[in-house]
Order: sequence, then structure tokens, then C-alpha cells
Amino acid sequence: MDPRKFRNALGQFPTGVVVATARTQAGELIGMTMSSFNSVSLDPPLILFSVHRKTMSFEAWQSISRYAINVLNEDQEQVSNQFARAGGNKWEDISVLTSASGVPLLPNAAVVFECVNHARYDGGDHEIFLGRVEAMHEHAFTRGRPLVFFEGRYRQLASAATAHAPPPGVELTHGW
Repeated sequence: MDPRKFRNALGQFPTGVVVATARTQAGELIGMTMSSFNSVSLDPPLILFSVHRKTMSFEAWQSISRYAINVLNEDQEQVSNQFARAGGNKWEDISVLTSASGVPLLPNAAVVFECVNHARYDGGDHEIFLGRVEAMHEHAFTRGRPLVFFEGRYRQLASAATAHAPPPGVELTHGW
């Protein structure tokens, strides 16, 4: 399969943008932008994300037991770009918040999920991280205004006034 065509086809699925953040055993702050984030289970509360095996911080992520998934809001494109860089100080000019469990959190994220590592799985050129959500923090001002990624570009959702729900009687297979 042509990797570029496959990637372009995947780009037809809009995603939110998150930054996974953690502190290594040595105390170093790490973080990376990703769109490979999904809910897995409501009971127990599980999420997943994946990390490319060639990422500079891959070994550090493999040793992490606690991390946060920061769901970015539409005003955080710069934060997304900053944490998407390879190398450099991704935390420059970021006011780091620290949770009670010691996990670094990003200020003003729409929602933050604090997780403990539940399992890891082979995902080809990626490794899949399954996390159990232990705490959740919502930012009332930015809730409902996520940073969206589609066809290789940032996008914004339509206003709540033009949004619509599925017709009555439609059951989404995810159960929401």
C-alpha cells in the first residue's frame, strides 16, 4: 500500500488534538502532540494513544507509569505546534501545572485526563498505550471548543447553534 495515499485517506477522519504529558523517573518533563487518541471503555474508564517507535522520546514513554492527556482547545494551535517539534524545549513559556499525583498538566486545556499505565500493545511502527483514567479536569470556558485536525490542517467546529443530534431512535454503536 502506498503510505502517502493511506495517510491521505486517514486524513478524511477528523480528530481532536491532544498533548500527552508526563514526568520521567529522572524528573524530566516530556510531552508530545498527537491525534491518535481514543476512548476505549467507560467501566473501567480507559483511553488509548499511540507513539511512533522512532520518536526521540519513545524509550521514555515506555518507562512512564503516569501521564496526562490534555485535550487542546481551538485557541491552542501554538501549543500543539510547540509539542509537535522534534527536540528542543517543548515546555518553553508553558506554565506547568502539577497534579496531586505529580503529573504535569497544560493550562487551559479543554479537558485533562490523568492516567496510570494499564497496558501496552504492539501497533506495527507504533506502540499502543492503554491508560486507566484516575482523574479528570474540565475547563468550563474552553469546553466544547476543541482544536480539530482534518486533511492536514487545523479546523474549527460549527457553532452550537448549527449543530444537530442524530435522529430519534438512532443508537450509536459506541453507546454514547
